[in-house]
Amino acid sequence: MSRILILYSTVDGHTRRICEQLRDGAVRAGHEVTLLDLNDNTGIDLAPYDKIVVGASIRYGKHRPNVIAFMRARRPELQARRCAFFSVNVVARKANRNTPDTNTYVKKFVSLIGWRPALLDVFAGKLDYPRYTFWDRHMIRFIMLVTHGPTDPTAVVEFTDWKRVEAFGHALGDL
Repeated sequence: MSRILILYSTVDGHTRRICEQLRDGAVRAGHEVTLLDLNDNTGIDLAPYDKIVVGASIRYGKHRPNVIAFMRARRPELQARRCAFFSVNVVARKANRNTPDTNTYVKKFVSLIGWRPALLDVFAGKLDYPRYTFWDRHMIRFIMLVTHGPTDPTAVVEFTDWKRVEAFGHALGDL
């Protein structure tokens, strides 16, 4: 049994949902899991945990600055443990952008933090046009138009491959 810390940074809640799925699977496998919002817990003590997972979403092509700052500032502690990172972005809906080596955002993130966790992945996110602000809805629709994605302003489209999330959870257990 491991003590696993799952930290997440989410804009619209979908990354948290993925983390909850990972938590539930790890608990079923007999692990002790703590799930925390990274936005509220940047100073958390990492010492009690055997494994640390960070999940972070993308908005307008970038991870939130506090995620990058956390990973950089806590890199020595993270390097001393078995760690995993995953990014959630809608670009990963495309077959040629759904791995850490083909997803521009993940490659950029790893370069920015100067470290590659033992387990690294990217999951396609979710579009939820009705929940977005006026500005976000129109900006994201424009991005989807340019990238040949769904543009219906009433659409809710989940691209997440939940079997892949489950596989990541199993790999985390084996880490």
